[in-house]
Amino acid sequence: MIYFSTNKSTTPVSIKKATLEGLAPDGGLYVPSEIPRFSTPEIKLLEEGNFNNIAFAVARKFIGGEIPPDQLSDMIDSCYPFDTPLVRLAEDTFIEELFSGPTLAFKDYGARFLARLTGYFASEDNKLITVLVATSGDTGSAVAYGFQGIPNTRVVLLYPSGKVSRLQEQQLTTAGGNVHALEVDGDFDDCQRLVKQAFVDHELKEKLTLTSANSINISRLIPQSFYYAWASLRLKSAYGIDDPVFSVPSGNYGNLTAGILARMMGFPVGHFIAASNANDSVTRYLQDGRYEPRPTVTTISTAMDVGNPSNFARLRHFYNNDNHAMAADITGISISDEATKETIRNVFSRYGYIIDPHTAVGFRALEEYRSVSGNRTAGIVLSTAHPAKFLEIIEEVLEQKVDIPERLSVVLEKEKQATLIGTDYVELAHFLKHLDR
Repeated sequence: MIYFSTNKSTTPVSIKKATLEGLAPDGGLYVPSEIPRFSTPEIKLLEEGNFNNIAFAVARKFIGGEIPPDQLSDMIDSCYPFDTPLVRLAEDTFIEELFSGPTLAFKDYGARFLARLTGYFASEDNKLITVLVATSGDTGSAVAYGFQGIPNTRVVLLYPSGKVSRLQEQQLTTAGGNVHALEVDGDFDDCQRLVKQAFVDHELKEKLTLTSANSINISRLIPQSFYYAWASLRLKSAYGIDDPVFSVPSGNYGNLTAGILARMMGFPVGHFIAASNANDSVTRYLQDGRYEPRPTVTTISTAMDVGNPSNFARLRHFYNNDNHAMAADITGISISDEATKETIRNVFSRYGYIIDPHTAVGFRALEEYRSVSGNRTAGIVLSTAHPAKFLEIIEEVLEQKVDIPERLSVVLEKEKQATLIGTDYVELAHFLKHLDR
């Protein structure tokens, strides 16, 4: 399998090079030269498999022979020692809980796999890899914990000051060791812009070997397809349900893009809902074919506050810039903060189940999709974070205390360690050039 840039002016590379570079030299995102397919017999064999069996089968298609199968299998097992529950709230409505990992967020699935892959490839070359990450919340903490203690790596996290929850900030600023946090006096789009500038800074790249752990890195994106494959097959084997609709809380659109990969590989996925908040650039494109990014709007679903999502370039590539083809597979729905709060209350009242603001956006979008389309196909809402990670807003909306898992309460007691920088790239470049090993 080889990978090339969405900008199409870079020589195709191996998965190793794509992983260690993160962003292609021409500023594009790496995509596979072809989407590997699972035959009907292969899908049938995987129906009774566990999560790790399915993850290994998918990973092997993308990685080929670059990692021996036994080592890849061990890598998968070390990544996912936790469950991925599929909770049935109603006859036709399921929640896929993606928050059983160490940081209680779905980003653990991609970050843990990427960390091990990066460490494996870095050790082959005996290189020190600097992992540069922009985060709107959960990516940072997942990467911080995923890369802790991984040999030949160090991590620099950029997050927007005052625009992540307190628990998220505590997680990403207290990891220590080979992890460094930069608090940026701006929004997520500023953080993302700074990271992209670093990757095209030739002087900096002569001094450091840079890669990214955002979903711009193809090896962060691929493992996110695992839980779509798993849920679609689990729904079929346990409930006899085919081709569900996935409602995906969408910010930088890596999560949705991974779902598209799973569908293109042949897993039984019917349709997607791109559930956005007020940051609705892709929603508007799906409706009228015009992509017009706007400045980021701050909402209570903070991890989705992205005005110009990076992975939209991959979506356009997969659909050959055909708006109608994309809209046939993906329905974009934007949900307001007030509707998000109302959904948190309603889900708790109806089912006794607490959801975080991002999951609430996905849940409400599924309801609106059904109301408009009349489609009652089974729906799976991706639950991207434990509600305790957004404690303040959940307790305000529900007017009651929410239990905090012990691993989060411990983090709250630690001392924040972060360096404040502005949005001028010169400040980031200076920090990176003087970063100790």
